[in-house]
Amino acid sequence: MSEPKWRKSSYSEASANACVEMAETGPLIALRDSKHPDLPWATVSRRAWAEFTGALSSGLLHPEA
Repeated sequence: MSEPKWRKSSYSEASANACVEMAETGPLIALRDSKHPDLPWATVSRRAWAEFTGALSSGLLHPEA
């Protein structure tokens, strides 16, 4: 399996200590802590990811909390 193409969260600041990266890995979405890219990452279904990002967009979840 090739290395996923990671993208940093749009909520992450360039100098922030809390950064999340995501990558599309076939049927799943992979998530990792950008400060520790060598550690294992978590995966979620595309549906779960869409519901999560939709909740963020609609204001149901607050990323700054």
